[in-house]
Amino acid sequence: MTETRTTCPYCGVGCGVIVSRDDTNGAVSLRGDPEHPANYGRLCSKGSALAETLSLDDRLLYPELHGERIGWDAALDHAAARFTQVINEHGPEAVAFYVSGQLLTEDYYVANKLMKGYIGSANIDTNSRLCMASAVVGHKRAFGSDTVPVNYEDLELADLVVLVGSNLAWCHPVLFQRLAAAKAERPQLRVVVIDPRRTMTAQFADLHLPLAPGSDVALFNGLLAYLEADGRGDGAFVAAHTSGAEAALQVARAAGIDAAVSATGLSRATLLDFYALFARTEKVLTGFSQGVNQSCHGVDKVNAILNCHLYTGRIGKPGQGPFSITGQPNAMGGREVGGLANQLAAHMDIDNPAHRALVQGFWQSPAIAAKQGLKAVDLFQAVRDGKVRAVWIAGTNPVDSMPDADAVRDALQACDFVVVSDVTRHTDTAALAHLLLPAAAWGEKDGTVTNSERRISRQRGFLPLPDEAKPDWWIFAEVARRMGWGEAFAYENAASIFAEHAALSGHNNAGSRDFDLSHLSAITPQDYDALAPQQWGPARFFGDGRFYTADGRARLLPTVYVSPASQPDDRYPLILNTGRVRDQWHTMTRTAKTARLMSHIAEPFVELHPDDAAARGILPASLVRLESERGHVIARALVTPEQRPGSVFVPLHWTDQLASRGRVDALIAPHRDALSGQPELKYTIAEAKPYQAAWYGFAVLAERPAVLEAEYWALAPAKAGWRVELADAALPDDWDAYARRLFAADDFTAGDDVEMLAYRDGASGRHRFAAFQAGKLLGALFVAPEPVAVSRAWAAERLEEEAQDAAARLRLLAGRAGADRPERGAIVCSCFEIGVNQIVAAIGQGCGDVEAVGAALKAGTNCGSCRSEIRRLIDGTRIQKAG
Repeated sequence: MTETRTTCPYCGVGCGVIVSRDDTNGAVSLRGDPEHPANYGRLCSKGSALAETLSLDDRLLYPELHGERIGWDAALDHAAARFTQVINEHGPEAVAFYVSGQLLTEDYYVANKLMKGYIGSANIDTNSRLCMASAVVGHKRAFGSDTVPVNYEDLELADLVVLVGSNLAWCHPVLFQRLAAAKAERPQLRVVVIDPRRTMTAQFADLHLPLAPGSDVALFNGLLAYLEADGRGDGAFVAAHTSGAEAALQVARAAGIDAAVSATGLSRATLLDFYALFARTEKVLTGFSQGVNQSCHGVDKVNAILNCHLYTGRIGKPGQGPFSITGQPNAMGGREVGGLANQLAAHMDIDNPAHRALVQGFWQSPAIAAKQGLKAVDLFQAVRDGKVRAVWIAGTNPVDSMPDADAVRDALQACDFVVVSDVTRHTDTAALAHLLLPAAAWGEKDGTVTNSERRISRQRGFLPLPDEAKPDWWIFAEVARRMGWGEAFAYENAASIFAEHAALSGHNNAGSRDFDLSHLSAITPQDYDALAPQQWGPARFFGDGRFYTADGRARLLPTVYVSPASQPDDRYPLILNTGRVRDQWHTMTRTAKTARLMSHIAEPFVELHPDDAAARGILPASLVRLESERGHVIARALVTPEQRPGSVFVPLHWTDQLASRGRVDALIAPHRDALSGQPELKYTIAEAKPYQAAWYGFAVLAERPAVLEAEYWALAPAKAGWRVELADAALPDDWDAYARRLFAADDFTAGDDVEMLAYRDGASGRHRFAAFQAGKLLGALFVAPEPVAVSRAWAAERLEEEAQDAAARLRLLAGRAGADRPERGAIVCSCFEIGVNQIVAAIGQGCGDVEAVGAALKAGTNCGSCRSEIRRLIDGTRIQKAG
């Protein structure tokens, strides 16, 4: 066995992973790295399943031009020639790069250097614009630099943790586990969650504030006014180390708690409970994420939070400070090298002439971008308008992830030249590329990433590059060489890029900038290979009261609450919020490759409150047509009192690859923050209606179907095949023929021994079909006029059986197991594949807490991501018994 220490490629926590690879057969297994200071051996459900995502199915393995395979030289020559042609004819502003927090720092560095220092335009932006751009601007306005002042240990050292717009339990599970462990050890540690939804994180909290969507500024202005009135300001710190306090306080005073009550919809008592708790607790950490950033007023939300910490001097000390929790594995690394259109490398400012001269001098480049480039939303609008004529998209899927996603698709369809470098052959963005370039994937890449606490970790390759895949940095460098800049991009390996990056960070720095890796500028390839996880900068910034503004003082900013421009009306009375679910990542190109992760939630859903569902005639588990002025999705109704009345939630992950109408970002208007350019993804007015289905279906199939004949379908892998949800407003002409097409039964000849079983009840609209070959299940279809009541997990397991006798086939057609085979129900614990029925049974047998359920079933004992759900089942059972 060969062991490799590397870093998980999912969220911004940056967990260490130890990969074991069998030298004889190549089999890979992995576990959390107990020595990595981000996770100390913990992994979430996604990280635990990484070994299951390494297959080469659906990989892009060689360059393609207009769908035809070509060699690397031809592909690179073509890319360089087309970009050069556009620049010569239309200028450098007519080309753009759109990159990703999935890239390694070295990839990011080369792409940024090529665009800003050699092409001479700042038209390089990243999907981190959708995640953390507002935090970047908020930091720079307050601190003079994009500095995260705290570290993960502060979550455990704080006496009060306030989580704002962060479903930590599902989106950053290992951080949540660390927090939960700290609270178990120190029950006096209090947790407050500020979120319109009662998420799994909110259910863990001591206090949940379900504020009205978009009202965060009003809430924190009220807090700032309360802190002043209660005498909680740190006068010495404010006087010595800040500016702007009076202006910020004046706005907060003028609004006060009355404005906070009005805007948030929270009771005065609830707000005062939170304000008093914050005021009397010295060691406060405020963690914020997408619920704050993804807003038209995200920057002001960030600064409203920072104001409260600066005014009380709660920054730079153990257990105290504001904490921007990043979304992607290398969003921080991208910010370090200037991956955003409004940055230069090494945390320098593109608007600063001295910084531009410093970077250009270091690079010895022929040009330097003289102004900020196009941010993501504006970039794709410029593509649509013909102002950008050539675009290179690397490691991301904007046709699904950008707001107004259909307009992004239309823009790329009309663009003169689209390059996509990615690991996946079939995405909704790759389908629009003229030139496809195969990039290295996790397990093959070699480089570094930086996590949310500024900790740099190595991603190390443990697999050979498959076929013709290449590292992203190599692809960018080879195009640069062909554009005439070979000497500046003559990198031999990732280590040489990192060394240059480190050298630039220290160039003419002398402590004037926060980001400085100059101690690593002479790193050798051997030392780079052995590089241990390490933070840049001190463990905590600003404890000395020195900031990176011109006068060295932090700035408090007046933040005025502005209600959302689009208010619910008669046509669109609901507010749509989007986000992640526990076991999925972005547009599922990696997570959907493993049946284990798809077993938790296998199709898109609309989460809505029972009152909103009842008012619209929407039944639980039925289908919903959710509409905005830009389009619609069709998804499963998840009716729950945990959702705020008047609001709905839809996960962002589903694409045209796995669902017929699941691209929720097509409903989102391209509104964005005026300062950060970050789009509003948490607030869209919408309406939900029942989807008028003539029939519902569920199928399990041994092979992925080539065509799905239904207006609604959602596809998910099973261990030995596929599971499919189906529905349509019209009935097929012939159910038998429909089933045969679905099973591809007509592809078999009589000699193939295919047997079809069927149950038909035309009067009730219930039909069941199953096809077998030599006793092995090829497919089964269950049809009903209402959502099909069949155990999905049990039916999918039948695909794993080598042969089924007559009794087993009849049980399958009946849609239920025998009494000796209890059904697990919907999967709750992905690690051990424990279903809701098993957990409820264990609770009924006396398992009264999460630990007892874990002891009985193992559920919740590995990654811990499901512990909140198990706790909710326990609480629900208690409520039922009390009733």
